[in-house]
Amino acid sequence: MAGAFASPVKAAVEININRGNVQPLPIAITDFVSTDGIGAQISAVVEANLKRSGLFAPVSRGAFIETISNPDQPPRFADWTVLKAEALVVGRISREPDGRLRAEFRLWDTFAGQQMTGQQFFTQPENWRRVAHIISDAIYERITGEKGYFDTRIVFVSESGPKTDRKRQLAIMDQDGENVRMLTSSENIVLTPRFSPSRQEITYMSFEGDQPRVYLLQLETGQREVVGNFPGMTFSPRFSPDGQRVIMSLQQDGNANIYTMDLRSRTTTRLTNTNAIDTSPSYSPDGSQIVFESDRGGRQQLYVMNADGSGQTRISFGDGSYSTPVWSPRGDLIAFTKQSGGRFSIGVMKTDGSGERILTTGFHNEGPTWAPNGRVLMFFRQNAGAGGPQLYSIDLTGYNEQQVRTPSFASDPAWSPLLE
Repeated sequence: MAGAFASPVKAAVEININRGNVQPLPIAITDFVSTDGIGAQISAVVEANLKRSGLFAPVSRGAFIETISNPDQPPRFADWTVLKAEALVVGRISREPDGRLRAEFRLWDTFAGQQMTGQQFFTQPENWRRVAHIISDAIYERITGEKGYFDTRIVFVSESGPKTDRKRQLAIMDQDGENVRMLTSSENIVLTPRFSPSRQEITYMSFEGDQPRVYLLQLETGQREVVGNFPGMTFSPRFSPDGQRVIMSLQQDGNANIYTMDLRSRTTTRLTNTNAIDTSPSYSPDGSQIVFESDRGGRQQLYVMNADGSGQTRISFGDGSYSTPVWSPRGDLIAFTKQSGGRFSIGVMKTDGSGERILTTGFHNEGPTWAPNGRVLMFFRQNAGAGGPQLYSIDLTGYNEQQVRTPSFASDPAWSPLLE
């Protein structure tokens, strides 16, 4: 789908996203040249993506001096540097004889007067938003040196109806809240949807016939199957990094322990054996370790163990209770929910429990999920009083918190890998 043109020159514009409060980079994003207005739509999505990341400050289009009519020609750099725009994005959208869209863009370093990158893509017209996300990722990666996260999707629980009779459906959307569609009906409660890291597949828990079961759902075909029938409650299913296993918590005799199931052979292996509630397991990216929560010490805390269940070690020691741990795709951090003093926080810590940092605190925040580049978290928030849960995103600095708007109440988000 992608191609490159005009070999990029190493330019001076860059963002060091390993610092604390990053100063957003001034960037000008022009309307992409097109004959039917779709160019302006695509560039608007690119601008919204980059602005929402907190790393870019788009220059107001009303201040533009030069009108780009031929994106193949170098711009008048002085017209952009006077606006303090350090980077400039131009592009063209055209239609091929077979009806496909051809999308081209160029990223310029205005102060150095050099092209940083240029690419082109071909796609069906209905995929125009996805092209905008891919272009956003290319710009983000070229300037930050990190993979982007815009060409991704979010699966979540869509909630509707009164609080006393709330309907819950599995839903999916683009990471910016667009293209929402339902994956299940509202007849049965659904919980804890999670993406496969290797294919377009979701695991989730559903109460059908009042029997809680873990399901696999193929997004492309809609095919659904039961992972297994277990005698007790099953909680928090999540895929292994290779997508070949599902790890989950099974409740029996008032206790809950962690099991893993091989999806090919359907054999299960028990990893914990305590008279406590062990749940919410999450693998490290290399699959060698697992973080989980347990109340074996009297209240919910975080523990890490080897993938075979050995070496179970507590890593959280702060005030309050810890839950919903999720290992970062980068492998360096674990995100969690923390309850303390009657409030709920979303935070991160290193994998040995050191360096705990709280990113946001409120009446009820819960359920963090990582963007595939490990730089942004999404979670759900319930405010005091009437209403219901809403989705929010926040970056690792804790400075860029934003609501991700959905048509109805929403909870339990899970971020997909980058789409192929």
